[in-house]
Amino acid sequence: MEKKEIIDTIVEIESKTDATLQTLSTLKDEIANLLEENQTLRMENKHLRERLEDQAVQVQENQENAGLTKSRLNLENIYEEGFHVCNMFYGQRRVEDEPCAFCLEVIYGER
Repeated sequence: MEKKEIIDTIVEIESKTDATLQTLSTLKDEIANLLEENQTLRMENKHLRERLEDQAVQVQENQENAGLTKSRLNLENIYEEGFHVCNMFYGQRRVEDEPCAFCLEVIYGER
């Protein structure tokens, strides 16, 4: 090989290396952008799932309360404030807010 061919080969390898380096730099920037977008989408997805769960709970509570008459809703409020609404202990404070099967039957039992 002559000196000119060797120099031409080195110049060609150098230009290909520069092009490869430029491609790698572009890919690196693109990957960084994609990772940032991915993280943003993960956070947004998490917030949307939490919001959906909250809405599902609200819908379930609304459905549960929709089946109660106004008087039973009032009894439920009194019960949740810590008082008995059953015939046996009506008006007495529930000890440590323990559940009372009689009260629950009065509120949620069949009519």
